[in-house]
Amino acid sequence: MIYDKTLGNRVIDGVIYLLLAVTALICVLPFVYVLAVSFTSPTEAAKGGIILFPKEWSLSAYKYIFSTDTLFRSMLVSIYITVVGTMINLLLTSLMAYPLAKQHLEGRRTILLGVLFTMLFSGGLIPTYFVVKNLHMIDTFWSLMIPGAISAFNLIVLKNFFSQIPDGLEDAAKIDGCSDVGVLFRIVLPLSMPAMATFALFYAVAHWNQFFNAVLYINDNTKWPIQVLLREIVILAQSRIGDTSIDEVDIQPLTIRMAVIVFATLPILIVYPFLQKHFTKGVLLGSVKG
Repeated sequence: MIYDKTLGNRVIDGVIYLLLAVTALICVLPFVYVLAVSFTSPTEAAKGGIILFPKEWSLSAYKYIFSTDTLFRSMLVSIYITVVGTMINLLLTSLMAYPLAKQHLEGRRTILLGVLFTMLFSGGLIPTYFVVKNLHMIDTFWSLMIPGAISAFNLIVLKNFFSQIPDGLEDAAKIDGCSDVGVLFRIVLPLSMPAMATFALFYAVAHWNQFFNAVLYINDNTKWPIQVLLREIVILAQSRIGDTSIDEVDIQPLTIRMAVIVFATLPILIVYPFLQKHFTKGVLLGSVKG
């Protein structure tokens, strides 16, 4: 059946498209500005104003941030924390969400109330620091991956996702000899790829943007993740911690800040399109059933 839109419906559609276009511009323009300024020559950037397309192109800001010796080391640290930390997050969250999705689990309601409690109240900064210290995780990468390994929000959404998987599939697997762990890893998780991809993105972005915990728990600057190092580059730009062969006129803190933002955002922008197709489906399916 062909749906013939009335004039009123066409007007409403036009307004919706216009609002969506304006919203998209509001979201995109700031990043276009950041990208343009990062490639703008320091002289032009010093004049100020809104720059959406560089009149004088320059790579001096990128040359400066790449001139620091520790940049690639910090990049490897961030990649390690992001990959290993995300795997730990997904494993622990799945192992806790799966049994909580079972109605017959004894003490299930009490455990869920405990999880909800952590969403409303945290242990506090100082107690958390002493817990990490007493576990001898100071100056180790574990301090950036273990605290907060299970997000209460993600746990509840994933539990709801697991509860929508038909019990018949699990019963058939058990009849064929699968244990509960086997059912989780061979039946449930393969059927939950949209949710797992979504939470992998959530956790990966959080690990990549790891900053505050690194400042608290990491004293050794050789173990700094990229966000902490980039902060130091921005703050100390005037002190010339980078390549001294770069002419001083090419050092403009504004362009360096923008180059740092682009550099720190780029890996997530590269990864996101590969997970985007699972993103909406994963979140919505997990949030329908309580």
